[in-house]
Amino acid sequence: MTVRSRLALTILLTGLATALGVIVTVALAFERFDHQTTWQQGNAFLGRVVAMHDDLLDQHERNPEEFEAFLRSLLLYEPNSQLYLLGPDGTVLAATGPKRLPPGFKVALRPVQQAVAAAARGDPRLAAYVMGDDPESMATGAVVAARALQRAEIRQAGTVAGYLYLVCRPPGLPPSRLELLAGSFVSPALAAVLAVIALTTALAVWIIGTVTRPLRSLSEAVAAAARQGFDSPDALPDPAAAPARGGARCDDEFGRLRAGFQALLATLRRQWDELRRLDHFRRESVSNLSHDLRSPLTATVACLETLDQRWAGVPARAADRRLVEVALRNTRNAAAMVRALGDLALLDEPAFQLHPMRLDLAEVLDDIALRFAERAARQGVALCFQPQGSAPTIAEVDIELFERALANLLDNALKFTPAGAAVTLSAERQGPRVHVAVRDEGAGIPAADLPHLFDRLYQSRDSVAPATSEEGRGLGLAIVKRIAELHRGTVAVSSAPGAGTTVTLDLPAA
Repeated sequence: MTVRSRLALTILLTGLATALGVIVTVALAFERFDHQTTWQQGNAFLGRVVAMHDDLLDQHERNPEEFEAFLRSLLLYEPNSQLYLLGPDGTVLAATGPKRLPPGFKVALRPVQQAVAAAARGDPRLAAYVMGDDPESMATGAVVAARALQRAEIRQAGTVAGYLYLVCRPPGLPPSRLELLAGSFVSPALAAVLAVIALTTALAVWIIGTVTRPLRSLSEAVAAAARQGFDSPDALPDPAAAPARGGARCDDEFGRLRAGFQALLATLRRQWDELRRLDHFRRESVSNLSHDLRSPLTATVACLETLDQRWAGVPARAADRRLVEVALRNTRNAAAMVRALGDLALLDEPAFQLHPMRLDLAEVLDDIALRFAERAARQGVALCFQPQGSAPTIAEVDIELFERALANLLDNALKFTPAGAAVTLSAERQGPRVHVAVRDEGAGIPAADLPHLFDRLYQSRDSVAPATSEEGRGLGLAIVKRIAELHRGTVAVSSAPGAGTTVTLDLPAA
């Protein structure tokens, strides 16, 4: 999920939660307002009754049945309320409801006392409604109002003799009142909520666009650089010519971040150009130097070979001939090393192109084994090719480069394999890859040297014999690695001292 999507989702959820909170708050406020209005009306009603009839307890004692009829007459205009006369302990003495309560029925006294205290405060802004027991439905609460009653004749000052208790039941809204509620509250509130959601959505779209547009521009620049590389002139725009959207330059944090990031990319571009120029100069210098040295080295080798042949049958020139042999060997090594440097410079060229051919690598390995068979026989080493598996080992390779890589590997293997041991070539198809391996039974390679075997000009000081080719100077395996990379493959070495060495080329199968 993108940053823009996450921001949009967050703002949307926040807006929905806010709208839901507003609706719940308004509903609770309306319920509280309705309860408070009901309580104030009931409390005012009780105040008028008590003010007009201060002998309610005496009337009840004289004639209880007439007293209940009297209480019902008081509620002619309050059909959804019920009036109760309570004793000082909350016992119901008289009731206007149709349900007959059992003798001694009591209501909770604490809400009654709270209602009396709320009525005594007088200021409706300080008084709050009270929820108490409904004798006819004890499972549900109701808004209640109460007044303390005292006897009119000889009484002790401040002694509560009973309570006049009013239960204001929620009447339920009739259809007309529901329509009134929908017209006066629900529709305006819903319209207001929808307007708030629409406004916050518009603001969210604007904020998301403002915040993410510079980030999107940066991500597009990075993607272009990753896709096209530093070689493309359009991959990295000039930071000095990068105006903000709409033609105006942005000077906020995002604008500074954009300018700094593009300056960083421009610096990388300049450094990349400098590195590319230096690398091209290096390759060109090595290639030119290799080309210029080949002719004199070839001429020197020819002269030394001529002297060696002239002095072959002259005993007096035996010492001179030994010197010529040393010079000839070193000159040949230098010529091979110069040729390898030139080949590496050519293989490193970005414009270098392979000439692949679809071949069975098993046949190529068999030909290579025949080519090195005579040298292996002179050294007393058994050289053989062993195909692995029955799957065809067909791949698209540049035959000249592939044979060069195998020749370098075989030269190294024969160099470090003693007489009586064996060197084995093998090829095996494993899924979409072909593995070509050169395995010897030589002294092996120390573990410390394995990570550096493919480094250019690296030599293992523990196992490398006197140089006889470019491989003796740390260039042979570097050439093998480069050839494998050009074929979209890899090369790996597994070895241990005394256990021989195996070099494996992993190439894509055709």
